[in-house]
Amino acid sequence: MGFLQELVAWGKMAPEEIFVDQPGNKTDVYASVITELGPFEDITYRKACMLEVMRVLAGFESSWKWNTGIDTTRKAADTSQNSEAGAWQVSADSLAFGRDLKDLVMREVGTLKGIEFQKAMKANHPLAMEYVARLMRHTMRHNGPLFKNRSKFKGELREKEQSIYPWLSRDAAKEFQQLLTA
Repeated sequence: MGFLQELVAWGKMAPEEIFVDQPGNKTDVYASVITELGPFEDITYRKACMLEVMRVLAGFESSWKWNTGIDTTRKAADTSQNSEAGAWQVSADSLAFGRDLKDLVMREVGTLKGIEFQKAMKANHPLAMEYVARLMRHTMRHNGPLFKNRSKFKGELREKEQSIYPWLSRDAAKEFQQLLTA
């Protein structure tokens, strides 16, 4: 099954709690992409917008490859906790952002150890999708292309390769919405 098909299949079965409105949460991905994708009409459109963010972010982070390993351009030393893995290049140190993240990984992987986390993010695609969606509800700081938003630049957003925001598509979100209800 292709990346987009897996994304839509996950979106159809993903817990709605991941997508509900969190008024006042300024660190939430929905607060970040309101200009490009909002307003968020209902839960199905909110799911569709999350899938669009996940599509673009995975393109930046891994070229939509599930088995992508450690970011070799990082200047910090690699550890089992900070080494990225999978389509969204998440690392075990992101577990600190929420109890729900730890609970999800413990339920699915049985441990919070970095090496097992990395393996699971590559092999267990539904886990990887749920994990990154939940992580983005807590923070945008964990993924560089998500964190580098238009407020970080003076004037127009420069260097499109740094940020997902110029690449998000309201039309693509509407297509995801149609696929979610098909």
